[in-house]
Amino acid sequence: MELQTSQIAVFLGLTTLIAVVTYFYCRGQRGSSDEGKEYFLAGKGLKWYFVAGSITLTNLSTDQLVGMNGNQMALLAWWELAAVAGLLMLTFLFIPVYYRYNCTTTTELLERRYNNPHIRSLISLLFLAGNVFILLPGVLYGGSLFMQQMFGLEHLNIYYLAIAFALVGSAYAIFGGLRAVAVSDTFSGILLLSLAILVVWKSLVAIDFDFSDVPADRLSMIGGFESPIPFATLFTGMLFIQMFYWSTNQTITQRAMASPNIKEAQKGILAAAAIRLMIVPPIIVLPGIISYKLYGEVANNKAFGMIVSDLLPLALTGAFAAAMAAAVLTTFNSILNASAALWVCDVHKTYISKKPNVRRLSLIVSVIMVGLAFIMFPVFLHAENLINLMQELYGFLSMPILSAFMVGLLFKNVDAKAVIISVVLGVLLYAFLTMVWPQLPGGNYIHMMAITLFFSVFSALMINKFIYKKKAKWDAHNVFGKNHDK
Repeated sequence: MELQTSQIAVFLGLTTLIAVVTYFYCRGQRGSSDEGKEYFLAGKGLKWYFVAGSITLTNLSTDQLVGMNGNQMALLAWWELAAVAGLLMLTFLFIPVYYRYNCTTTTELLERRYNNPHIRSLISLLFLAGNVFILLPGVLYGGSLFMQQMFGLEHLNIYYLAIAFALVGSAYAIFGGLRAVAVSDTFSGILLLSLAILVVWKSLVAIDFDFSDVPADRLSMIGGFESPIPFATLFTGMLFIQMFYWSTNQTITQRAMASPNIKEAQKGILAAAAIRLMIVPPIIVLPGIISYKLYGEVANNKAFGMIVSDLLPLALTGAFAAAMAAAVLTTFNSILNASAALWVCDVHKTYISKKPNVRRLSLIVSVIMVGLAFIMFPVFLHAENLINLMQELYGFLSMPILSAFMVGLLFKNVDAKAVIISVVLGVLLYAFLTMVWPQLPGGNYIHMMAITLFFSVFSALMINKFIYKKKAKWDAHNVFGKNHDK
């Protein structure tokens, strides 16, 4: 498909419109005299609809639309259906705790529970490693690949597109803070979801609603032993992955922590859960399945871009490209803003300076993180499937991190040093299971993530008891039983 003037005009027009509307909406708004809370938590002033919009689009980007559709099977819908459970855990378990402890970052909760700033810094550094070396390059690659396919730019070096995304996305995060990120997320989300639903409809019409030529295993929701999501994993690692991503991940929870009170935050999260349940599953699997019928298995990561390019009218392909670009930018700038918050609040203030210039420091940190992200970019160029690679890589960090939250929230009288050791052991165990002994059990990384989590929790309690001579005491009733608006 050759690039047309009308495509690029619609693309640039809508992209500019979203930026202008965001600028005028955010101009002059300030909800807090605390520079950190203003920049990282939008002055604690986000309304529920901005929380819902920002959570939705921060998660829904090219790694979902491109990567999941690239699998060309219904099975991948489990990621989004299970995400609803993760959002409910955030709504009713974690958000009240974050508000009660008045946290700016999720890791601040760890410092409060363990009474130790070093565990907060360690977990923040692990989050940062995942953001810089997995999430940022994955988002940049998925967005750039989609734009290549959409506009027929295969001759253009994909690095140029990735650099363009990085520059614009960084500008949002650095100069606007969380308020600009959340507002642009919401406006972009309305556009993206509307057009994605249209793509689903056009795809169904293209095959006359006939899936008869699609193999049964691509339509089944029961994953086999060798599938990307074996059915048994839904009861092992899947729910813990969702708990980690939606309830402890700064990039997501930061939006909900930016509301003026718990009730407003909970309304936004529940609205995001409703969108995740009713709208997202069809748009991340149906175009991929239909592309299998239209193009065959060769489409892979290019499936979504091909079907959008072929089935939408010319002008709407430009609009969809603008929506996808917005999704990439908002996910990218959300990760950058959250990463800056983790570095400034959890590392820099602890070890370097108690009162940094937040905006200037965030600028420096963001530039460094973007540069580091491009180091991992070549890894994604050779990925067989984007979403599977990102999930598997993040397993090195996600379950050890979640174990620190679980031990801290469920028990008291646990030495922070015991947890720090167990987190390191968890990273090493996952590396062993996936790289040295991948056949155990069933050869699927989701099972191995569950094993890693339970091992990390158990080892923390044992190290606490036998090395630091402390007896952990069950404390969940105090943590989760005293939640109240603050």
